[in-house]
Amino acid sequence: MPGPNQKRVYMFAEGRIDQKELLGNKGANLCEMSRLGLPVPPGFVITTTTCLDFFEAKKKMPPGLKEEYLTALAQVEKQAGKIFGDKSNPLLLSVRSGAAVSMPGMMDTVLSLGLNDEIVAALVESTGNKKWAFDCYRRLIQMYQNVVLGKSTDPYEEVIKKMKAAKGYKYDMQMSGEDWEEVVRQFKGLGEALPTDPHEQLETAIAAVFNSWFTPRAVRYREYNNIQGLLGTACNVQTMVFGNKSADSGTGVAFTRNPATGENVFFGEYLEQAQGEDVVSGVRTPHSLAFLQQHMPEAYQELDKYQRLLETHFRDMQDLEFSVEDRKLYMLQTRTGKRTAKASVQIAVDMVAEGMITEQEALLRIDPERMNYFLHPTVDTKAPKTVLGKGLPASPGAATGAVVFSPEVAETMVKGDPNVKLILVRTETTADDIHGMRAATGIVTENGGMTSHAAVVARGMGKCCVAGAHTLHVDVEGKQFITKDGTVIKEGDVITLDGASGLVLLGDVPRMPPGADACFQTLMGWAHKHSRLAVAANADSPEDARVALSYGATGIGLCRTEHMFFPPERIDIMREMILAETEKERQKALDRLFAFQKADMRAMFEVMTGKHVTIRLLDPPLHEFLPTNHHDAEALAARIGKPVETVLREISELKEANPMLGFRGCRLTIKFPEITLMQVRAIIMAAVEAQAGGAMVHPEIMIPLVATSTELEVIVPLVEAEIRKIFAESGGITVPYRLGTMVEVPRACLTAEKIAPFVSFISFGTNDLTQMTWGFSRDDVSHFLPQYLEKKVIHADPFVSIDEEGVGQLIKMTTDKMKTQKNGGSFTAGICGEHGGDPASVAFFSRAGLDYVSCSPYRVPIAWIAAAQSAVKEGFTKEKGQENGK
Repeated sequence: MPGPNQKRVYMFAEGRIDQKELLGNKGANLCEMSRLGLPVPPGFVITTTTCLDFFEAKKKMPPGLKEEYLTALAQVEKQAGKIFGDKSNPLLLSVRSGAAVSMPGMMDTVLSLGLNDEIVAALVESTGNKKWAFDCYRRLIQMYQNVVLGKSTDPYEEVIKKMKAAKGYKYDMQMSGEDWEEVVRQFKGLGEALPTDPHEQLETAIAAVFNSWFTPRAVRYREYNNIQGLLGTACNVQTMVFGNKSADSGTGVAFTRNPATGENVFFGEYLEQAQGEDVVSGVRTPHSLAFLQQHMPEAYQELDKYQRLLETHFRDMQDLEFSVEDRKLYMLQTRTGKRTAKASVQIAVDMVAEGMITEQEALLRIDPERMNYFLHPTVDTKAPKTVLGKGLPASPGAATGAVVFSPEVAETMVKGDPNVKLILVRTETTADDIHGMRAATGIVTENGGMTSHAAVVARGMGKCCVAGAHTLHVDVEGKQFITKDGTVIKEGDVITLDGASGLVLLGDVPRMPPGADACFQTLMGWAHKHSRLAVAANADSPEDARVALSYGATGIGLCRTEHMFFPPERIDIMREMILAETEKERQKALDRLFAFQKADMRAMFEVMTGKHVTIRLLDPPLHEFLPTNHHDAEALAARIGKPVETVLREISELKEANPMLGFRGCRLTIKFPEITLMQVRAIIMAAVEAQAGGAMVHPEIMIPLVATSTELEVIVPLVEAEIRKIFAESGGITVPYRLGTMVEVPRACLTAEKIAPFVSFISFGTNDLTQMTWGFSRDDVSHFLPQYLEKKVIHADPFVSIDEEGVGQLIKMTTDKMKTQKNGGSFTAGICGEHGGDPASVAFFSRAGLDYVSCSPYRVPIAWIAAAQSAVKEGFTKEKGQENGK
C-alpha cells in the first residue's frame, strides 16, 4: 500500500507519458498533449494506486486525498478563470476513468458536475442560452443516477423519447430550452435527488469512477482480453467544454488512419450540437469530418495539424476525441486506436515504408491470433443475394448466423453450444452488451457510425460489424426487425453480414476464399526473416500440405499415417489385418494397404518437393479402427468369413481400459514388426519414385510413444535394415532420410541422453506429454477444468498454452541434454502438438531452444508472427543464431 506521503494527484502539466501505470492511459496521454502545447482543457489525474487504496479501505476515500484534489482544483480554477460551485462564473467538470490499458467504453464517465437549480438559472440569465443550460443539467442528472447511484437509464430515455414524439422531433438537437426544462422537471420525479452541493457531486463521482473498475462489463473486458496485473483505474478530473452549446459547437472522434482498412487518410466523425457520449453511443449517426471542414474550416485545419503531430509523436495510429465550443477546438483524448486485423497489417507495413518504425517494431504490433482474418472467406460477390438493408462497414469480414436481440440470450446459447453461429442485432450497443458481442459471430446496429461503441469494440474483437443500418427498424422487445420494404426478420432467422460493403443479407450467402493481400505477404516475409524458429505444419494429405505451403510452412512436421487408413475402401482391409489369425493373413492385408500408403506418400513428397516431411508411424490403439456398433461388426464378419460372435469377442478383447497408455505407438512395432516394415517400405519407395520423377525428397520417419532407449535398440536396426534392402532393390538408388522419435512419455525426457544416440531428431507430442505429466485425460478434463480455472488452481488450460513450469521444463531439459550430447550438427528438436499454434506457447518454445514448431495449416501464419515476436524480444538475429550454431 502506498505510503502516506505518496503523491496522489498530478496536474496535467506534471504528468509524463511514461507514467501510464500510475496515471492510466487516458491521464498520461492528456498530460503528454498538454506538454506538446495542444489545447487541452485544464485538469488533473488521481492515480491508479489511489484506486487500489480506495478498495483496500473498503470503498472509502484514502486519508488526505480530498485535501490534495481540492488543492489541484484551485489550480484548475485559476487556469480556467472560473470557480467550481460559483453562481455567477461556475466551473463545470467532467470525471472520467482511465486504466493503464485502454478499455474503450468499459468504465464510467460523469459530465457537467457542478450544476444545481440555482447555478442553471444563473447560467440561463448570464448566457441567454436556456437550451444549452438545461441540456447539460439533464445529462448530469441522468449520468449521476446511472453511474453514481447505479440506476437504469431506461426511464430517463423514455421521458426524452415521449417528449420528442409529442413534439414531432427526430433528434435531441431539435429540443428547445423549454423542452429540456420540462425533461429536467420529470427527471427529478424518477429517482434519488441529485446533491445540490457541487463538492458532494464531485466526491461521489470520483468514488463511482473507482467503483467502475469492478463493473461486470469491465471485468469481462479484462478477462476477454487477458488484461492482468493492473492496480485499478485512474480518475481524470477536467474542465468541461461544451459541444452542445450552440450551432457553432460540436464533438467528434477521429482516427489518424482508417481503422477498418488501414488506409493512410484522416478519418472520423462529427456531430454538431452534441457532447462526446452522443458520438460513441450511436444514438445519433454522425457526419464525416468533411462536414466540419465545410462548416468550420479553421477548426478542421487545426485538428488536422494536431492529428499529424500526434501520430508522428506516438509513432502509431491515434484515436482522438475533440470538441468545438463556439468555434474553438479542444483536444480531449488521444490513444492508440483499435483497428481491424487488415488495418493493423496495412498500418504496420505502411509505417515501415514511411520510415516511422522498423520491421521488428511492426511485428511486435501485430496480434498473432488476428492473422486468422487473412485465412477466412468473404462474401461471394457473384452469389445471388437478397439485400435486407445497408449500413456502414464498421468491421470487415463475413458473418452468417441466427438473429438474436439479447446479449444474455447470445451468451447462453453459445455456452450451450459453442459451435452455434449468431448475429446480435441491436438498436445500438452499450458497454453492458460486451458479453453478447463476444458470443456473437457478427453485430448489426440500427444507429451509430464508424466510431460508435459497436464499431470500436467489434474491430477490437475481430468481429464483423455493420453499424448505422437505418433502413432496419429494430424492435428488441418484439424480437424482430423490419426492413424498408416491410420484410420481417424474427429471432432465429438466418442472415449474413458483409463487412466489406455494409450489406445485411437474407439467409446463408456463399463465401469465397480470401484473396492475396500484399501487405500480409510482406509482413509474413518479415516474420520469416526475423524468427529463430521455423514453422512447419501438421498435414495428412496433399490437400492439407498445399494449404500449409501457401501459408509459408517450411515443411510437414507431422504426417499421421493412421489417417490414411480410414477412407471406406481402406478401413475394411485395415480391419482384416488387425483381426488376422496368422502372420500370412496379416501380410496379405498389409500388402494391399502398402499400395495405398505408397501412393499417398508419393503424392505428399511431390507436393512438398524440397521440404522435409516428418511421417509418424502407426500410433493409435488398434481397436480404434474396429467397428463400434453391431451392424458394422456383422458386415465385417461376413466380409472376412468369421462368425459375428467371434468378431465381437475379438473386438472386445482388443478394447482397452486406458488406451492412451495402452497398446499403441512403438509397442505395436515390438509385437507386430511387419506393420512397421510395411510403412517404412511404403515411405522409402514412395520417396525413391518421387525423386525419380524430379521431386527433391526429405523423408523423416518418426517412431511414436518411445519410453526407453531399449525400444529403439530393437526398432531402429529393424527399420534401417529394411531401408538398406529397399535401396539395394532399387539398383543402388538412395534418398536422404532421417530417423527420429516423438517424445511424449515423461520417462523419455528423463532418459534423453540414452535415447539421443538412436535418433537424428525429436518432436515433442505436447498433447500426450501434457496428459501424462499432469495425469489429466484430455477427453475428461472438461468435468473439472472450468472450476480449476475459476478458482485459480491453474491459470491457463494446459492443453491450450504450454505449462512452462512442468511440461515446459521437461521439454527444455530434454532439448538441452540431447543437443549437448549431439554437439550441434544436424540434430533438430521441435514440437507437433496443438501448442504449436498457440502464441504464448510458441514464445516459450523459442526461448527453450527448439528449432521448429508444427501446427495446423491454418495456424501457420499465427505461429510465424508469434515466433518472430519472441525472437525480436530475445534480441535474436540470424547472424547471432548462425554464430551460436542454431
